[in-house]
Amino acid sequence: MYCGSKASYNFDDKNMYSNKECLISLQELLKSSAFLVDDSCVFGVDILKIDVSSPEKKSVVVQKKATTVENLFVQKKGFIKGTYTWTMNNFLELESQQFVRSPTFEVGGHRWHIGMYPHGDKRSTDYLSMALCLDSSDELFIESRKVVQITLSILDQKSGKYFTRTTGLVPCICTEGWAWYNFLPLKKLKDMSRGYLIESKCVLKADLTIFGSSNDG
Repeated sequence: MYCGSKASYNFDDKNMYSNKECLISLQELLKSSAFLVDDSCVFGVDILKIDVSSPEKKSVVVQKKATTVENLFVQKKGFIKGTYTWTMNNFLELESQQFVRSPTFEVGGHRWHIGMYPHGDKRSTDYLSMALCLDSSDELFIESRKVVQITLSILDQKSGKYFTRTTGLVPCICTEGWAWYNFLPLKKLKDMSRGYLIESKCVLKADLTIFGSSNDG
């Protein structure tokens, strides 16, 4: 469920921001155990339709409805969290493989996998490249316009600590995944004085939080 406010606005070159809308008083928000969970609060905007006009004020034909609607929302409880650990025991045997993927795992009723370029992606050849990908068959989840927060980690097996990369809130709009092409320098990964790679073993982890979309309330 969401506390929301719907409005429409006209924008021009001199005014590219919508008017402010009060969703909830600050006092109520700070006291809330529903909107504020573990010091986390989720805000969002869903722009539904756009009407375009030229600088000369001439009408421009656009498809669908000629209305701009913003749906500002704050989400209540109901985050879905999941963690998956991928222990790889044959990293040094991947010399001939450009891309490898973990077994599929499930979070929130949806199927995911970790993708890895063990020798770097073409855009970043000196780094280990990592991605979290949604199963390509999960079209309903993509259409739901939900948002997710993703953390990918690699374990330092000597210290027991993880090196992590975390996204902000990102929409589920594609199956290509959310990637860090420069996740970790390969020089650091293969440095045996560090603990990321012990013999041929490395341990990767994905932490995923699924938030609702403005359609849910």
